[in-house]
Amino acid sequence: MSDFTIKALTPETFDDFAALVERNKGMFASCWCTHFHPDCAEKGQSAEGNRALKQRLVAAGIAHAALVYDGDRAVAWAEYGSPEELPNIQHRKEYVATAERLPDYRVTCILVERGLRGHGLAAIALRGAVVLIAQAGGGLVEGYPHDTGGVRKKNSSFLYNGTRTMYEREGFTYDRPKGQGNCVMVREIAPSTRA
Repeated sequence: MSDFTIKALTPETFDDFAALVERNKGMFASCWCTHFHPDCAEKGQSAEGNRALKQRLVAAGIAHAALVYDGDRAVAWAEYGSPEELPNIQHRKEYVATAERLPDYRVTCILVERGLRGHGLAAIALRGAVVLIAQAGGGLVEGYPHDTGGVRKKNSSFLYNGTRTMYEREGFTYDRPKGQGNCVMVREIAPSTRA
């Protein structure tokens, strides 16, 4: 796994991200990883509109992700951002009712290219997001994985944010349930001393 590298999603890496999404049929329902961003007129209208929206948000510096590269090809990513950037989490009403404080960052979506799933790339993507968050100053980070009770599912394509077990292996702690089958995992990330 040491051959994989992490790069931030930026205007310069957007085409690599786009190629990954296109190879995976636009992602879930062609959302282009816009589902968790604030609602706006172009969101959800079409795959092309979602792509344009994501590109605009990246260019404006308000869409973040850790891209996992195998050579010069992006093969996975983990989307992260502040609650203001990513307000539309699943089970939001329950989440708000049980939250003691909002995190500094959220990890809302992890995708691994079809054919490469089951080889630890989701954990590498999550690790990459943690590194990039540390470089941005760190803080309290939340993820909302599926709580599968430690049982590995044969079809993991629905696990849009990984599993509780994976988050635990990456140093996150269980905080509370969220909806049916999901949970809130937390980790305090110290600021990185290197950029």
